[in-house]
Amino acid sequence: MSSVVRNQGSCVAIRSLSPSSSINRCSHASASSDGATCGRPAWIGKRLTCVCFKRKGVYEGIYFNITPKQEERLNRLRHRMKVYFDGSRPDHQEALRALWSATYPGKELHGLISDQWKEMGWQGRDPSTDFRGAGFISLENLLFFAKTFSTSFQCLLKKQGGNRSTWEYPFAVAGVNITFMIMQMLDLDALKPRTFIRSVFLQMLSENEWAFDLLYCVAFVVMDKQWLEKNATYMEFNEVLKSTRTQLERELLMDDVLRIEDMPSFTLLC
Repeated sequence: MSSVVRNQGSCVAIRSLSPSSSINRCSHASASSDGATCGRPAWIGKRLTCVCFKRKGVYEGIYFNITPKQEERLNRLRHRMKVYFDGSRPDHQEALRALWSATYPGKELHGLISDQWKEMGWQGRDPSTDFRGAGFISLENLLFFAKTFSTSFQCLLKKQGGNRSTWEYPFAVAGVNITFMIMQMLDLDALKPRTFIRSVFLQMLSENEWAFDLLYCVAFVVMDKQWLEKNATYMEFNEVLKSTRTQLERELLMDDVLRIEDMPSFTLLC
């Protein structure tokens, strides 16, 4: 199988030309089932990471040297991921009000605890209880989506596209789940890159500090598209979320995808 080498600044990635094939991590210390081994180059030293994968019998490596700029943005994103939503903080309250205003322009919000929130797809009167799974960043993601791609946001909120199910997914809660899914997929809490996806994303993050938020927007429209294609109902949401993750990973591994904006599904946003 042929392979290509991508060299973008500090990232050198050796990849096969089969983005749809499965990915399994390779251990440096042990032999694989077919007797092949992955040798760790002696020149890999401090702050330089090798991540290897086996794809249909072909080993592939990533050598990723994290630059100060990349490290700064990664730490900033990690910090965002660790912030819990706190309803007593004025800035968190303001962000929640901003989400309401961006979602329903000109419509008065009666309170941060109100039955009105159910219209957006929160489970109850107090949306703060739904942020526990992904934290404050899930609210930031929704707000970014509402302000950056308002047409797509409103279309998904109002379930305007396609033949909708009688039992639809709750919009806002789905958004929180999407944030959590992306956090798991990118594995950003790990001290060293353990997946090809994470290393590719870190390079994208170095190009655009809003890469995570942009990927979130892409994930939301991909999820809704798959929801419609599968004629899914609420009970199948987790299955749709898994297939959404698979689609995102497939696109991120494409050789001509260097930015989030290069992903084929980015064109779904408007």
